[in-house]
Amino acid sequence: MKMIIAIVQDKDANRLRTAFIKAEIQVTRLSTTGGFLKSGNTTYMIGIEDERVQEVLDLIHETSRTRQQFMTPPVNLDAQMDSTSGYPVEVQVGGATVFVLPIEQFHQF
Repeated sequence: MKMIIAIVQDKDANRLRTAFIKAEIQVTRLSTTGGFLKSGNTTYMIGIEDERVQEVLDLIHETSRTRQQFMTPPVNLDAQMDSTSGYPVEVQVGGATVFVLPIEQFHQF
């Protein structure tokens, strides 16, 4: 048995949830916040049999999209500040961050 932890952008979360429902994959859904962009994410925790891990990874890959987004870097009050530091920069966001962990025991009470 494996534990899959998948962090996806909120824009992709409902599409992924629908895919999990259709595939009869039970998940726990958590609302989380990313540290870099401070934007909303959804973290799915999935306990799954070893033979279904690739199925879950495929669903995540098919439904999680990368996209470009502009962000304004935090203001640096250093006197040697670069003159372009206050302008928005384009960054790639989205996709998914996925961890697959071995599970020694599983209990449901």
